[in-house]
Amino acid sequence: MPFPRPVFVYVCLLATVAHADEQHNHPAGDPSKLGKVSFANSCSPAVQDRFQSAVAMLHSFWYGAAEKQFRAVANADPHCAIAWWGVAMTHWHPLWDARCPNPDDMKVGADAIRKAKTAVDPSKTTAREQQFIAALDTFYGDFQKTDHLERVVAYENKMAALHNNNPQDVEATVFYALSLLGSATSLPPDKTHARQKKAGALVEPILKTQPSHPGVAHMVIHAYDYPDLAPQALEAARMYAKIAPESPHALHMPSHIFTRLGLWQESIASNLDSAAAARKYNEPKDELHALDYLVFAYLQTGQDQKAYNVFHGLNSNNFAASQFQGIFATATMPARYVLERRQWAEAAALPDPKGFPGGRYAWADASIYYARALGAARTGNLDQARRDIEKLDSASKTLKDVKEDYWSGQVRIQKAIASAWLTFAEGKQSEALEQMQAAVALDDAADKHPVTPGAILPPRDLLGQMLIELKQPAVALAEYENLLAKEPNRFAALYGLGRSAELAGRADKAHDAYGKLLGNVQSDERTEVREVRKFMAAQDGKKSTMGQ
Repeated sequence: MPFPRPVFVYVCLLATVAHADEQHNHPAGDPSKLGKVSFANSCSPAVQDRFQSAVAMLHSFWYGAAEKQFRAVANADPHCAIAWWGVAMTHWHPLWDARCPNPDDMKVGADAIRKAKTAVDPSKTTAREQQFIAALDTFYGDFQKTDHLERVVAYENKMAALHNNNPQDVEATVFYALSLLGSATSLPPDKTHARQKKAGALVEPILKTQPSHPGVAHMVIHAYDYPDLAPQALEAARMYAKIAPESPHALHMPSHIFTRLGLWQESIASNLDSAAAARKYNEPKDELHALDYLVFAYLQTGQDQKAYNVFHGLNSNNFAASQFQGIFATATMPARYVLERRQWAEAAALPDPKGFPGGRYAWADASIYYARALGAARTGNLDQARRDIEKLDSASKTLKDVKEDYWSGQVRIQKAIASAWLTFAEGKQSEALEQMQAAVALDDAADKHPVTPGAILPPRDLLGQMLIELKQPAVALAEYENLLAKEPNRFAALYGLGRSAELAGRADKAHDAYGKLLGNVQSDERTEVREVRKFMAAQDGKKSTMGQ
């Protein structure tokens, strides 16, 4: 596929968070609990078990542990060139740092792929192994001089050739599927999800013939981690944790699909297990990532105290260890907690974000400023709202400057939402509604990043809230129906649908939405839940009286 260089050019600046030594301190996971892989190779028999365990870890994105195993294999068998390929693979995280990978990772990966090429013995190293190495060399080679996205697509093309040359090779197929997903995440959004669907079509049939392969189930989940595709991955989601119960990421990953489908209890169980495994192996980034999804699921079930207990008191300063996923979770959890509960005064009172790394991670600051700005606008503190909106604008520009275009766009959406509510608070209602509708359109055009369970608060919910305040409940009702189609069983969507239906005189529709909400909640902590119970009791009483 030709790469349209004039259109999509990203240059990664050397802004980075230092890597923690934790990635070199993993004890090896129990090989019997990592799934079953069979990556054919020319290495000595003595290293085969350790090599296969390393590949299994790699398939579950257990990068630090996999790297340690691959290095041990390379040291034990200097002619095992493919082991250095494995080391290099652990330093590229195509679904996390997709558009701008960590420069330190690139340096280590490039060094490893050079060692792989040096270790190749044409009389021993198979042509297939050399193809794996050559494909990854396309990504790492000249990384300081060549455009990142050009290398991503070139790698995908090399992996396509490798797969086509070895169509029955499961490992070639799974790593080709990962390359497709990496390109899809790196390139500007394609709302048809063509690459994701192609990746899913490659690996989904293998799930039936190799149900214990961790990479197969994992790639099915990532390929279909979108509202319209998620039902196709439910089987894989319920299999993956059983395939690799030793891996923190394998325990967490099913919750992506559970979240897309609104299966909150399954998501809670998944992330409790994942967080426990991450603590066991000193994986702060995986633990925080699981906790972010756990907070999200608790909030959807009205278990607000449990959600608060998850993140209250966490050490937010260990960013070197937590890395990308941990930084996101640490910034997002408190913002999500106050906004999901519609506690605007609490949101306005969130402390200024201090200690976040800034630069390419300026979206972390933005999550807090967004909550503060929205809370301030909703409580009439317009000067604070203006100041925090200015900080959102600054964060968006910073992200644009360091070529983090996706995150710059996300912060731009946050700024648009907060600005709409500021305009509303200023009494300019028609203008505010237009701004809010424009913000929703921006959000609809964007794709969800794999790191997040969902928006801190859905923009369409905020549009629905504004329409209700403008006494347009019938219009709000349609917006909430659209939101539920995208985010089934989300608390805000069900409550908003019920409330707008109630105000529009659609008691039947309100009863249905509220009934589903009560079927999800596990606590009456929220005022909204108590109000819903009163409405339902009154409606049921009317029906009982009419039936007599």
